[in-house]
Amino acid sequence: MIPVQGVENQTIAVLGLGRSGRATAAALTEGGAHVVTWDDGADTREQAAADGMTVLDLTREANWDGVSALITSPGIPHLYPRPHPVIAKAYELGVPVDNDIGLFFRSFATRDWESYDITPRVIAITGSNGKSTTTALIHHILREAGRPTQIGGNIGTGVLSLDPAHDGEVVVLELSSYQTDLARALTPDIAVFTNLSPDHLDRHGGPGGYFAAKRRLFAEGGPDRAVIGVDEIEGRYLADHLAMAPSDDRVIRISSGQKLERFGWSVFSRKGFLSEYRKGRQVASIDLREVKGLPGEHNHQNACAAYAATRALGLAPREIERAFHSFEGLPHRSQRVAEIDGVAWVNDSKATNVDAAAKALTAFRNIRWIAGGMGKDGGIEALQPFLDHVVKAYLIGHSARDFALQLGAVPYEIAETMDQAVARAAAEAQPGETVLLAPAAASFDQYPNFEKRGEHFTALVQALRP
Repeated sequence: MIPVQGVENQTIAVLGLGRSGRATAAALTEGGAHVVTWDDGADTREQAAADGMTVLDLTREANWDGVSALITSPGIPHLYPRPHPVIAKAYELGVPVDNDIGLFFRSFATRDWESYDITPRVIAITGSNGKSTTTALIHHILREAGRPTQIGGNIGTGVLSLDPAHDGEVVVLELSSYQTDLARALTPDIAVFTNLSPDHLDRHGGPGGYFAAKRRLFAEGGPDRAVIGVDEIEGRYLADHLAMAPSDDRVIRISSGQKLERFGWSVFSRKGFLSEYRKGRQVASIDLREVKGLPGEHNHQNACAAYAATRALGLAPREIERAFHSFEGLPHRSQRVAEIDGVAWVNDSKATNVDAAAKALTAFRNIRWIAGGMGKDGGIEALQPFLDHVVKAYLIGHSARDFALQLGAVPYEIAETMDQAVARAAAEAQPGETVLLAPAAASFDQYPNFEKRGEHFTALVQALRP
């Protein structure tokens, strides 16, 4: 646990008592604060009280006497589409609102660091797609290189549940737009922006607000080095805004598909090869085509981001390359779960939007595609250019029929459920084909989250084994 600094003898309110909220309450208490809590769920409040927490109804103004700050869980809206009533009450009363990310960055450094030989570092990764894989890959590279490291944030351990840093340790954090949007302190040593595609727009009041939330990690975080994906206009804008000149190597531009030679420092992949350029000269190259844990151009972009971040820490290209080959990938992200009778089965349940699904569809050939769920604005119409390799689509969930109208000439079947989709794909798939779960939709119509959807798909596939 990382005790929160600067809160001794203060009364701090915590809104939301899920994983991060409970960890925040514990870290605040460890830091000497008096913590009061609230959650909209009656069962959650009851459990919190049973665990010894002070539960106060923060919708009532009388319970705000002496409260010096409100710490909210990232999933709770603080601005759009409208603030949660408790957060609105904090604004009305002038009580500062923060989240656990802000508390982490203001509490991570301690006086113990004065005795360390190597100052601990923080790498923070944000973006629309690929940030979980990039975060896990950076952590894996560091671990394989023998560097002390922890991983947390939006993946794995909540930030305040991490251990205090050791000498020379590197903490690798995945940060969502929900987390970066509100945090009052953002001070990573290295910040990574993977890419941007429309997502969570209702929460951020549109694409501008969504990008602005991610941009805060760089514009307000002031990292020593910024690794920026420049395959979209927002990334190019961000890189241009941060760099003093094209030769400024504090900004490392990355790309999947573009050749970036004119800048002070760049890393890009083309036709399966990763290249590192400095001041117009190639200094390293890695063949990514045989790296089984990173299939497809989207994962090659993740490899570029992880390579750039770890090179910025001083790791050598060859030790990064060795770590690439031992990386097995993350569950639900282009995860090869089985090969049965010559048919590959791939779980990319994390592909919850069109952009992520497009990347998955370009990574394989001869695809039997399982798609559908709770579709997002625009459906899958934007996927038309990526359907050439789809042999047949099996559509599930709430948006199945809407998706069917946007498939053009691609053969399809309304399967409704995952069970039916897997059964039909298994009956029809031929050796050399890939059955790909890349839903291009949220899971909430049939599953509590994309993990449960992917787990169900994997279990059904494993049951097909002879």
